[in-house]
Amino acid sequence: MDKRPERRAASKGRGANRARNARRTRLAAVALLTALAVTSCTGGVRGTPGSSGSRDALFPKLGNDGYDVQHYSLDLDYDPATGRLKAGATIVARATKDLSAFDLDFAGMDVEKATVDAEPAAVNRAGDELTLRPHKDLPRGKTFTAYVRYSGSPKTITDLDGSEEGWLKSPGGGVLALGEPTGSMAWFPSNNHPSDKATYDIKVTVPDGLQAVSNGELASTTHNKGRSTFSWRVKEPMATYLATVAIGPYEIDDKGMTKSGIPIYNAVDPGVKEQTADVVAQIPDIMAWEEHNFGPYPFSSTGVIVAPEKASGYALETQNRPVIPLDHFDLSTLVHELAHQWFGDSVTPDSWSGMWLNEGFAQYSEWLWSEDHDGPTAQQHFDEEYAKGDGDEIWAFPPAAPPTAAEVSGRPVYVRGAMVVHKIRQAVGDEKFYTLVQDWVRTHRHGNASTEEFTRFMDAGAGKKLSAVWDTWLYGDGKPDSPNSP
Repeated sequence: MDKRPERRAASKGRGANRARNARRTRLAAVALLTALAVTSCTGGVRGTPGSSGSRDALFPKLGNDGYDVQHYSLDLDYDPATGRLKAGATIVARATKDLSAFDLDFAGMDVEKATVDAEPAAVNRAGDELTLRPHKDLPRGKTFTAYVRYSGSPKTITDLDGSEEGWLKSPGGGVLALGEPTGSMAWFPSNNHPSDKATYDIKVTVPDGLQAVSNGELASTTHNKGRSTFSWRVKEPMATYLATVAIGPYEIDDKGMTKSGIPIYNAVDPGVKEQTADVVAQIPDIMAWEEHNFGPYPFSSTGVIVAPEKASGYALETQNRPVIPLDHFDLSTLVHELAHQWFGDSVTPDSWSGMWLNEGFAQYSEWLWSEDHDGPTAQQHFDEEYAKGDGDEIWAFPPAAPPTAAEVSGRPVYVRGAMVVHKIRQAVGDEKFYTLVQDWVRTHRHGNASTEEFTRFMDAGAGKKLSAVWDTWLYGDGKPDSPNSP
């Protein structure tokens, strides 16, 4: 019997085995390389994208999930002749979960470059959302640095209530950058929600002859080739909506001091200086009165930016120095906006539904100022408001429950919010009222708080439940049956 075919068959079987073994080896090698590549790319972390939007009841698309900003460093170069802004934003943040990507709120302008921890990051734009995908996934607890370089003509944003914010141009090459509630995203990418506060460095370069005023303290001014650079530093945490830049031929007075030793930095448009000088001069007295009532001033400088007429359609409590255009400038408004430094700027609501905590107290500060300076008492102001008919807009909705984003700055938030504060004062008496107010702003200094935290705090401090105040004036629908309710 010839066995050569059997040997050939045996030889063929060994060759097939060798081929299968080689294929398995190659597949294993590919799998190992893939695993090493994934590990190299992610550092062993398998993150998920942070969601866009903070799920705020009124502004669900504002803010983002997955990280907490610690610091913003903004480098802005503005050319009034063209209206273009060249800028870079450096954002230091801490991941609050394992992240493969995260969102920033940013409206308009072109993104030219983005990095995370100095490595190129993939960029995606969808509406007002800017998504960055870092080269390596970010583990929970890691502090990381994102950088975005961008340019273009910043936009003006029209709110649902018809007011304008964002980047507002004014005569003479001037600009006001205002951000409540959404406008900050028109000029820098951010986690644009009041619950995420951070410190800031804001550097602004403009043509010589213009001033660039911002929040905090002026750290330096330099001049180079016909352009001036103003570097501002905000050492206390600040919500994005409180950031501002005012560009224009402002006259600066930085020599003043409050009676408690806080530096005053005022910037006044030269065209309105004469009409506003008497009121601006009262800032030391206003600050002394507010410190007496509300406790120590929570920031390291104060002052005001007095803008030209119609530079904006409203005054705004930007941190350290409010912005007030001429057509909104008077003593009561200045008292109101400076009171916000305690109520809104230092103690900031954790959601936009808590806006009454800002505006109710600031409105009530106007009533208290009037009472203490030979005007109508707070009770008389309260009675005047209560006398308005059932159909008046102040009864349209409860101050703690604006029904839509369009009503976030509605009259119930201000006026009926102040009436809530007055009812607390009536319920606990003057001595305890001022003690509780000062305890509240001290306890939540530079932080965030909710309406629920406020009511619990007041109940505990009062030593009794103030349920009737909350049920009738804070959350109740329509006009209460009696001004003496509860």
